[in-house]
Amino acid sequence: MSDETPLRYRVLTGPDDRAFCARVSEALESGYRLHGSPAVTFNGERVIVAQAVVLED
Repeated sequence: MSDETPLRYRVLTGPDDRAFCARVSEALESGYRLHGSPAVTFNGERVIVAQAVVLED
């Protein structure tokens, strides 16, 4: 598999901000769908989110 081949499964992580939401939105527009609920934690400074996405067949 080349670096250009899209992964069927990805976990996106980052601060809960506009940039993170844009990354998830971009994945959805590229054919991915949400897989499960997001995980949310607080690192003492900011909220961190993780969202799994899977590529549609």
